Parts: sequence; structure tokens; C-alpha cells
Amino acid sequence: MKTFVILSDSHMRLGAIDKLFRLFGENDYIIHLGDGSGEMRKIVNLFPRKTFVMKGNCDFSYGEEERIIEAEGVRIFCCHGHRYGVKHGLETLAARARELECTVALYGHTHIADVSTVDGVLCVNPGALGDYASPSYCYMIVHQGKVTPSLVPL
Repeated sequence: MKTFVILSDSHMRLGAIDKLFRLFGENDYIIHLGDGSGEMRKIVNLFPRKTFVMKGNCDFSYGEEERIIEAEGVRIFCCHGHRYGVKHGLETLAARARELECTVALYGHTHIADVSTVDGVLCVNPGALGDYASPSYCYMIVHQGKVTPSLVPL
């Protein structure tokens, strides 16, 4: 079993990231999906082997454009989502995940927490950690090929 803490769009809300600090140490993977990637440098330094940071449309120098993570036989595509038009639908994102032989796509950008299946790809948006009204993140478990995402209000 592998556990993930997935966040996105923190937009300089360092207090929100600090609230999750205990979870970072307890889980197998920490993924930030962009727009606030620079805020994760401290976390990357503390947990370098399990922290992955994507670059969002508001990030100019820190983070990866895309990454594939394999856990328990599941291939997971990670990106911010802006390059795939996620504000207008998830079909292009799902197509890219399928092209990379991934069954899960993690994305941000929309600030709307969502779990949807599109063309056989589980698409997960943790919402915006930096949202003033309803900040959220995703806790996800991958166990023996099964993926269980849970959206969690902060």
C-alpha cells in the first residue's frame, strides 16, 4: 500500500502548507501540482525522495512540467493541467494520460476539487490549497492496483 498527499494551487498560502506538515512525514508521496511550487522547496529539502513538484502557469522557475509515478503497478500522470485545457474539459488530459499508459491523471489549475473518470482514466484534482473560502487537498491510497482518492477540506 502506498499513500499520497496531493496539493495544488497554494498561491503563497504558507500557513495552509504548514497545516499539512505532519502528514508529509507519514505518507509515501507528496505531490504539489503547481501554482505555488516555490513554496515547496523546504518540503523537498526535508523529503527529497518522495516529494514531486509540478510547475503551474503562475510558476516561472521551479518544478517539473510533467511526471509519471508508478506505485503498486499503477501509472500516475502528474501535471498542472493548464496545457491540457482542463478548465474546458478533461478529455485532452485523459488522452495524454492514456498516451503515456497511465490510468490516473492528477491535475490542478481549476481550483475545483474533483474526482472523475474520463475515457477510462481516473482524473483527480485536489482543489486549491490557497483558496480562501474552501481550501482542500487529496489523500490517495494505491493498493494492489486499486486507487482510492479522498478529497479533504482543510
